[in-house]
Amino acid sequence: MGDRTMGHCSRRLIAALAALAIGWLPQSALAWGSYGHRTTAAIAMDNVSPATRKAIARLLAKSGELGTPDCPVHSLEDAAVWPDCVRKYSWRYGYTFAWHYQTEPICEEYSARKNCSGGNCVSAQITRNERILADESLPDAVRLQALVFLVHFIGDIHQPLHSGDHEDRGGNDVKAEYGIVPGLNLHWIWDGPMAERAISSAQPSLVRRYTPAEKAALGGGTPADWGRESWQVARDFAYRTAFGRDACAAGAAPLPKDAALTQEVIAESVPVIQKRIEQAGIRMAQSLDKAFAPGPLPETPRG
Repeated sequence: MGDRTMGHCSRRLIAALAALAIGWLPQSALAWGSYGHRTTAAIAMDNVSPATRKAIARLLAKSGELGTPDCPVHSLEDAAVWPDCVRKYSWRYGYTFAWHYQTEPICEEYSARKNCSGGNCVSAQITRNERILADESLPDAVRLQALVFLVHFIGDIHQPLHSGDHEDRGGNDVKAEYGIVPGLNLHWIWDGPMAERAISSAQPSLVRRYTPAEKAALGGGTPADWGRESWQVARDFAYRTAFGRDACAAGAAPLPKDAALTQEVIAESVPVIQKRIEQAGIRMAQSLDKAFAPGPLPETPRG
């Protein structure tokens, strides 16, 4: 086979791999993508109390009241992707689009109160929807919508590039290669193929019943804490590994608009992503147990 033919075949192979990778990814900046969100919800369902599982099933039985037949909710996993699915109904849900993220500049001090005017950010909406879900005086349809938003947003806030930003929309404006696959962006790579690799390669499976010691290590904290953790991972890991240097070093040149994630970087990223997905699932379970527990829900500080 001649060099010209081999080069043509190589280009076709790379293009096919790029198309495949893009097929894994969401159509816009959706944290973790469908697979990641469904995984966090599956972890939560394996770790909630029996009473919470029963209460979730009772609300999910009313899913027809959401009025979104193209975005069915038959399980907590469906619920975890519903807020992304209903983006197609922008005339109904456009006001919720800012609730999925709270990007903070990685080279400035973190504050959970910045970029959250009127509560239009992910940390505030986690707190709000947890309280709505816990209010047994509200109609089932209202509490069900709070449930689907809550489980989705807990997943969102654990994706580092939904909290950390370097004037590039959380990596959306950074063109990036994923191994040999070109034509992606840094945010998409974290949402899609790297998350899928982290989940599918985990041993033991991320979806399982966790021990009390594991829950203690992975759980706890407030939405403000979770956002700060993600911002720190973005600052200290996601941007550093993408560009091979500290993005915030004094006197450093501006970051380029292109990045390449080598196989070594991808492998280094896997345990980082696995931990964030585990934390999201366990904290989701804890949040649901708290919301469905009898009695009023205590105030949650935003930090």
